[in-house]
Amino acid sequence: MAADLMEIDDSLYSRQRYVLGDSAMHQMAQSSVFLSGMGALGVEIAKNIVLAGVKSVTLHDTKNCETWDLGCNFFIHNEDVLSHRSRVEAVCPRVADLNPYVQVDMSSLPVDDNTDLSFLRKYQCVILTEASLNLQKRINTFCHSQQPPIRFIGCDTYGICARIFCDFGETFEVSDPTGEEPKEIFIQSITQNNPGIVTCMDNRPHGLQTGHNVIFREVHGMVALNGTVRRVTVLSTHSFEIGDTSELQPYAHGGFFVMVKTPTTYSFAPLQIHAAMLALDNFQVPVNAEVVRCLSRTARGTLPPLAAAVGGIASQEVLKAITGKFAPLQQWFYLDTTELVRPLQSLAVEEFFPRGDRYDGLRACIGESLCLELHKLRVFMVGCGAIGCEMLKNFALLGVGLAKSSGEVCVTDPDLIEKSNLNRQFLFRPHHIQKPKSTTAAGATLDINPELQVDAHLNKVCPASENVYSDSFYSSMNVVVTALDNVEARRYVDSRCVSNQRPLLDSGTMGTKGHTEIIVPSLTESYNSHRDPPEEEIPFCTLKSFPSVIEHTIQWARDKFESSFFHKPSIYNSFWQTHPSVDVVLQRMQAGESLEGSFQVIKLLSRRPGQWKQCIHIARLKFEKYFKRKALQLLHSFPLETRLKDGSLFWQSPKRPPTPIDFDLKDPLHFTFIISAARLYAEVYDIAYSENDLSEDTVSRILSDVKIPEYRPSEKVGYTDETARKPDATKMPLSSEEEREAIAQLEQAIDANKVTPEGLQMRPLQFEKDDDSNGHIDFVTSASSIRARMYSIEPADRLKTKRIAGKIIPAIATATAAVAGLVSLELIKVVGGFGFESLKNCFFNLAIPVVVLTEPAPVKRTPIRNNIYFTIWDCWTIFGHEDFTLSDFMNAVREKYGIEPSMVVHGVKMLYVPVMPGHSKRLKLTMQKLIKPSAARRYVDLTVSFAPESDGDEDLAGPPVRYHFSPESKAP
Repeated sequence: MAADLMEIDDSLYSRQRYVLGDSAMHQMAQSSVFLSGMGALGVEIAKNIVLAGVKSVTLHDTKNCETWDLGCNFFIHNEDVLSHRSRVEAVCPRVADLNPYVQVDMSSLPVDDNTDLSFLRKYQCVILTEASLNLQKRINTFCHSQQPPIRFIGCDTYGICARIFCDFGETFEVSDPTGEEPKEIFIQSITQNNPGIVTCMDNRPHGLQTGHNVIFREVHGMVALNGTVRRVTVLSTHSFEIGDTSELQPYAHGGFFVMVKTPTTYSFAPLQIHAAMLALDNFQVPVNAEVVRCLSRTARGTLPPLAAAVGGIASQEVLKAITGKFAPLQQWFYLDTTELVRPLQSLAVEEFFPRGDRYDGLRACIGESLCLELHKLRVFMVGCGAIGCEMLKNFALLGVGLAKSSGEVCVTDPDLIEKSNLNRQFLFRPHHIQKPKSTTAAGATLDINPELQVDAHLNKVCPASENVYSDSFYSSMNVVVTALDNVEARRYVDSRCVSNQRPLLDSGTMGTKGHTEIIVPSLTESYNSHRDPPEEEIPFCTLKSFPSVIEHTIQWARDKFESSFFHKPSIYNSFWQTHPSVDVVLQRMQAGESLEGSFQVIKLLSRRPGQWKQCIHIARLKFEKYFKRKALQLLHSFPLETRLKDGSLFWQSPKRPPTPIDFDLKDPLHFTFIISAARLYAEVYDIAYSENDLSEDTVSRILSDVKIPEYRPSEKVGYTDETARKPDATKMPLSSEEEREAIAQLEQAIDANKVTPEGLQMRPLQFEKDDDSNGHIDFVTSASSIRARMYSIEPADRLKTKRIAGKIIPAIATATAAVAGLVSLELIKVVGGFGFESLKNCFFNLAIPVVVLTEPAPVKRTPIRNNIYFTIWDCWTIFGHEDFTLSDFMNAVREKYGIEPSMVVHGVKMLYVPVMPGHSKRLKLTMQKLIKPSAARRYVDLTVSFAPESDGDEDLAGPPVRYHFSPESKAP
């Protein structure tokens, strides 16, 4: 199939499509890349751009494999060194293995000052690593002179320093500099003036900058604005000017605006000019002697994590060069880790000498002693997805957790490998699909470095796993790494690290954005010290009756899936497991007893379909209910001319009046809704159907028999309260009429022989976004799109619907590699016991591009009183014995820490609160009796409050107090 017609394999590329978009993906699939240098940096770039899915890559290198390469290049193995293979010969098939859609070939011909460069004309982008400055200048001049220019990137790492240079020609057009999705912002008012001022509804931030363009839609009154594009001048976060509106009709109400993305043109100068300017600067600017010393001392070495970080950033520039997506680097980028070697300056020079093993490149940068500390390290890593795979690769190259040094890498992840993982989680291959991530990744890590000790688990880390990952387990680990998306799991791991005084290295990505956070006992704040703002919940009434943006209709459709195909079947199964005898249920209901959920369950039983055509019937009736009757009912309750008490229209922005939808089988959305809904009902009720049953002719024939009941409007007003939550139907009291109806339905079901063991079971469906054959996304997309049409909302395509409904986090290998590299650099500092000033947190956005390195937040000291302070890392300890009373405990705290306890709490149990009746008598009870620990429990952490200095003040909080049930000599 021709490349320009090639369909994107969504099962592989879905997460990346959300980052780059289809246009960029198609451009990549038509682009050829030349990459020279198969050292640490070159192989990182090769990995990332092949995973991304370019058309072809030529890997070029002229060197043979050496022992040194084993610690720098994860695709060179010991047998390659022993057989004296060329680096490119060893690496090429392993890079090609990453993505079957990319053609990977190799070249080992010399490229030097005499080479005819015309062979480069077939490539859209040329990347040089490990090339001399003269050769870079020559090749860049050639690339720059071509029509169209060949995009050129030169990059290198020298020990602790790295640089990237980009030249994409004199005019390089970028379609979308940021990649951010424009949002619809509703309008509060527009003044009739010169200039006119737009104010956002509810003072919502517009996110615009002066010079941006916006387009207006659905404005009432000042209708001439609709469909026009205006350049803005920002006045505040929620208002801006749009030029002259004085000649337009006055603004009435409603409307929204959306930022219009405009292409941006960038201009690049060739390397020759930059080099000449640098040469001039050398005559004028004094050089920092310490930087020169650090660089010259380590330049012959290799820091694999630095190569990973810079490789991720450089790879994103490659993708920009061939797609025009995101703002390119202008034109230089430098990254150094001088803070890593500054504390090592006093070490003997012999520390950095080569020893003929795979760690020589690393040793030249950080010295032998620190290498040995890495070998002895015991690391616990939670999560083995994209970041986890990259971290394991970095551990292997650094020699973290070697068996011979009693080190260990323990990794846990309960997930199995899916095809969509293969686009970023580079340790996995197609034959690994449906195998456990952790054990598979462990095996692949040992291929990179067989000396590692990797222990792979399939456990989910949460409060329920405390038996597996106890305090003694955490205490046995030197460092904990979180490599997972789940915020609650990260918070839980952080709390365990704080209570066990263990460093935590956390990181995450979203599309081209990434962050790292380094948490070190007694030095920094913890992950739980800050909270992200909670995700905005869509009000129930908005979902039910008044959607205004596509996210509302997608969430509504997702909720319908959950309710119809998971929640109701689950309640149904649970009810009949609790009440297995239908006759007993009938007798109890006839006796007037109320059984929770009975009304819903009996309704499901009485309407249970037994054939495929009945599933089609249900789907058709659902269409009528969702997309026609709902609209008719709302317009009956709130006619278009309805006004509020203040005289304003009820139906004004952001409320949109619905339009009833008439069913039309010829409409592809209507047909998809019927088919997908019927398939899901058939699956829930275990009803077989054939391929022929899904045809339009069969469905049309079945639908001709469906009787649509006449619509009668209800006088009940629906939900309009913004704060109302969805009621739980199973817990709502039944009217006597509903009870009589339920009894009659159950009697009819018994008479109709519907009550069989199979009839009392349903199959709840877990929403699965990544299986395109199951109909789940078909249902949500069609239901959401028809509802959007009903409310005059711009519908979303299947891809966008899948992302929102499936809560998919956009992801790309470039950002993953960069974030893991940056975290691994901090790991070395933590292992070396470096001071606070050496530690770095990072935030980056490779799209813009921006990389920001900052010091972590220093730990806060909280005063209790009289120069008594504590931090989140403090844990006071008291050792007791079998007869140790609560009074003894409180006296021990006062004597040891100089402050009087006023309240003692264990978990949610209040052991001692003076104002509580009977608590004063507890002072004489033993701690054993009060806490009732299990036989294996050695200690508990208690929350202790302290008496305030002045009467009337609140009690003062303090650190947790760890009470040991045995004296210190017997405690572990």
